[in-house]
Amino acid sequence: MQCLALEEDGLQRQPSSHQDDSSFGPSIPSHPLGIKPLGNKYFAGGTDARKSIGSLQALPDEMFMQLLEYVDGRTLRLLGYTCKYLFACCTADDVWKTGFLQSELGNKSSFEWRGSWRATVLSLSREQSARVDCSNVFSDVLHRPFVCSHIVLSQYIKNIPAANEICRLQDLSYEEFAGKWSKKPFILTKCIRDWPVTKSWTTESLVSQYGGVVFRAEAVDWTLGSYMQYMRNNQDESPLYLFDRKFAEKMSLKVGKVEGTAYWKPDCFGPDLFELLGAERPAHRWLIIGPERSGSTFHKDPNATSAWNAVIVGAKYWIMFPPTASVPGVFVSKDSSEVTSPLSIAEWLLEFHAEARKLPECREGICKAGEILHVPSGWWHLVVNLEDGIALTENFVPQSQLGSVLSFLKDKADQVSGFEKEITNPYGLFLQRLREERPGLLEEGLRQVAEKKRRWDAVVGDEDIPEEQPQKKSTGFSFGFGFGDEEEDEIP
Repeated sequence: MQCLALEEDGLQRQPSSHQDDSSFGPSIPSHPLGIKPLGNKYFAGGTDARKSIGSLQALPDEMFMQLLEYVDGRTLRLLGYTCKYLFACCTADDVWKTGFLQSELGNKSSFEWRGSWRATVLSLSREQSARVDCSNVFSDVLHRPFVCSHIVLSQYIKNIPAANEICRLQDLSYEEFAGKWSKKPFILTKCIRDWPVTKSWTTESLVSQYGGVVFRAEAVDWTLGSYMQYMRNNQDESPLYLFDRKFAEKMSLKVGKVEGTAYWKPDCFGPDLFELLGAERPAHRWLIIGPERSGSTFHKDPNATSAWNAVIVGAKYWIMFPPTASVPGVFVSKDSSEVTSPLSIAEWLLEFHAEARKLPECREGICKAGEILHVPSGWWHLVVNLEDGIALTENFVPQSQLGSVLSFLKDKADQVSGFEKEITNPYGLFLQRLREERPGLLEEGLRQVAEKKRRWDAVVGDEDIPEEQPQKKSTGFSFGFGFGDEEEDEIP
């Protein structure tokens, strides 16, 4: 294993030797170290590398990989030098991602990204990164992330059933939206063509203008320049998604129909009733940048709000379900406070996409550059970038959904998010502003609440819905902002 010990100096490397992983189809290349799925072990001759780890064989791969996340970088490298199986485990990039976040680099906003978490932490060039033939390592835990990071997304967006297609329209008036479309997903193809950003924003132009500006990308705060290095050269199963709610201030952008504006909210969606809260409204708009494969797993938007998502560069695939649907692979806690999808986007596509597509409630579509998609209140949605992309999104409260928002703020106060910490009673605050400024609308909203409760009681009566069907009992969302704490931001 001399090639490993001399890795940092790039003095000696051993090329890998491996076969095609044909069981995953022609679209998946061979693992660079030759690691194979566990099932291949039963048809392979020769030795099994796992037998070289002694008493550690008693630990399942899943447990062993979790333990490695608690090992410091130096120990992780030395452990990997002992045998091929441990080399395969100790070079897995997910382990080094955890190490990156816990290291000094994790607190830096600007650094040199070197193509992988391990190479970045160890400051290794591509030539210095060792390659060892691990073709006698058989592990789904090690192989599966590689497969997921190389799936071809086009196979999941082809042949969308006609009944599933999200309706595409050129544009809508507010009257049309309020009368027919406020509770349905749709894509508008001409609505945002006049936005200045649709003509001026590219990944290159943003880096040129804002490369030194620090933005939020999930668990890290990086300059746009550093994030773009990462975006253009990573093999992550779930790439980090730049998702920043203070972008307008950071970029000194004007928003609205004013001179020198960058963009404005589309007229078709009408008044946003959360605007009555003024400076006390919850977080509501974000800049989104991400590479192919990045996106967000199934969730509902916060506080029962609706949303629009405008693609400036790239294209996004959306798959959506109405509030009461049971989405394959998605599990909701009894009180709807937690939504669990123990899968990455790629794994969900591999395991559940075909099943989900057959459900009559399923809606799918591709939102392209220059187009905008409407997400109705309460709808489940998964979205994935089909290529490097830039988008703008905003959550809002249309008049037709006021009752849903009031119900959520009142009945699920522990799940309300996005307000600053000093706002201790969002429901009371919103009720007060409606009473002061739109009393007639408040009355209509309360009628919506009463009607919704009446319909619900008529369906379920006094009996509880069985615990094994939690999604049919009530609905929740997996996206939370944190209560005024940007560190807790998640992705809508």
